[in-house]
Order: sequence, then C-alpha cells, then structure tokens
Amino acid sequence: MKTLSPSRQALNYTALTVVTVFMLLPFVWVFFGSFKTQAEFLGNPGAWFPESFQIDNYIQLFADREFGTYMMNSFVVSGVAIVGNVLFSAMAGYALAKLRFRGKNFVFPLVIISMIVPYVALFVPQFVVVVQMGLVNSLVAIILPVLILPLCVFIMRQFAHGVPFELMEAARLDGAGEGRLFFRIFLPLTGPGLATVAILSFLTSWNNFLWPLVVAQSQDTYTAPVGLSVASQASNTISFGLLLAGAVVVLLPILILFLFLQKYFIQGVATAGLK
Repeated sequence: MKTLSPSRQALNYTALTVVTVFMLLPFVWVFFGSFKTQAEFLGNPGAWFPESFQIDNYIQLFADREFGTYMMNSFVVSGVAIVGNVLFSAMAGYALAKLRFRGKNFVFPLVIISMIVPYVALFVPQFVVVVQMGLVNSLVAIILPVLILPLCVFIMRQFAHGVPFELMEAARLDGAGEGRLFFRIFLPLTGPGLATVAILSFLTSWNNFLWPLVVAQSQDTYTAPVGLSVASQASNTISFGLLLAGAVVVLLPILILFLFLQKYFIQGVATAGLK
C-alpha cells in the first residue's frame, strides 16, 4: 500500500476536519437552540448561544405533550423493522447467493430495480393497499413498507457471497439441513452485514415522516417525527425551542445505536460493494 507523504497527510486531515466541522455546525445550533426561549428566537433567531440555559422546552416536551407515546411508537416501529429486515434480508440474501432455484436470475434484477424506483411512485399504491386491508391509523400500516427494504436484501446478498461454498458443502455432507446451515453457519459469518442492515433499517423507519403522517390519523399512532411536528405547531404558532428540543431527543437513539455498531457498520459499508 502506498504511503502518503506527511504534507499530503496533513492536507487530508485538514480537509476532513473542515468538512466535519461544517457538517456538525447545524447540530450544534440545534443543541444550543433547544435551551432558548421563544422570545429569544423571535428577537434574534440567528444567535448561536442562549442567554441562559433553560430546560423548560424539554420539560414541556414530555410533561405537557404526549411525546412519550410518540417515542414509544417510534421504538416499536423501528424495533419491528430491524427484526424484519435482519431476518428477511438474511434469508433472501442466503437464497439468492447460495441456493439454486428457477427464476433466481430474474429475482435479483427486480431487487435492484426496486432500489431505484422513486418513493413517490410507490406512495399511492401502498396507501391503496393499506386502505383495502383496513390498516389505516395503526402501527402495522406504518411498519409494513419498511419491514423488508431492497437495499438490505442487496447488502445481505453481497455478504452471502463471502461465505465459502466449501464450508456449506462440508456441512451438508455432515447432514446439516438448510435451516441449520442458515442459523449456525451463515448468520454468524455475516455479522457486519447484519449490523449494517440493522442500522439502515432503523434509520429508515425512525426518520420516516411522510408515510406515518398520512396513515397515522390519531395521536395514539403518531411516531416521534409526526408527533413533534404536530406538538410544535400547537395554537397556530411554531414553538421553535420545543421543536429543537424534540429534535435533540429524537437524535439520541440514532447516535447511541451508531456508537455501539459503528465498527461493524463501517466494515459492512466498506465490503458490501466488493463482492
């Protein structure tokens, strides 16, 4: 591997530092803005720091609103989405990479095509299906579109190619069935891929706003982004401090999950496209 000169390394680090700081600035403004009062926003909306750190926005967020319910709904939706994507994507990736069946060469291109279809093109058909199933205004309706994501199937199919055929054949000769091959050999060898799928499915379901906004028609089924939007516009005025405090709270689970799985996520993203 070619080693960069010290001056080139310093230039790269400087460029990365500048880009990182630039990308973090909006989050810093949101964090400090969550401690401002409404009067501060109206008086000087571009100020970076609050006159005094007030936690009233956070207290109001959980005490006066049903934000706890919204967060719980988001956790339920995201948790089911993670389980569904990890399990179904792993099964689909295993089948597409390790099994022989008629139509196999036709199925994978469909997965690729479904990845590039704009979401707005699927929105109306999905809504019609949900209405016909009588699932409107339920968490099931919010979960179904994110239960198995084409990108997650693609990632697991790429990781499945990294599992040696010789190892699978040896296990078959020893009498192992497909179920045992999948759970005892395939899944343990695709840990980074499963972690990548878990993070991507969590991000997709957690940040989803438009679909839950349409199918969730009562406060009992609002997710955090939808509930935050509704709560911040109470009384026909936008409560900026409340909105930013909610944004900070919504962001915390994403940061925590990424910190725990970042090693596997980076490894998974780096290797998924190489096979």
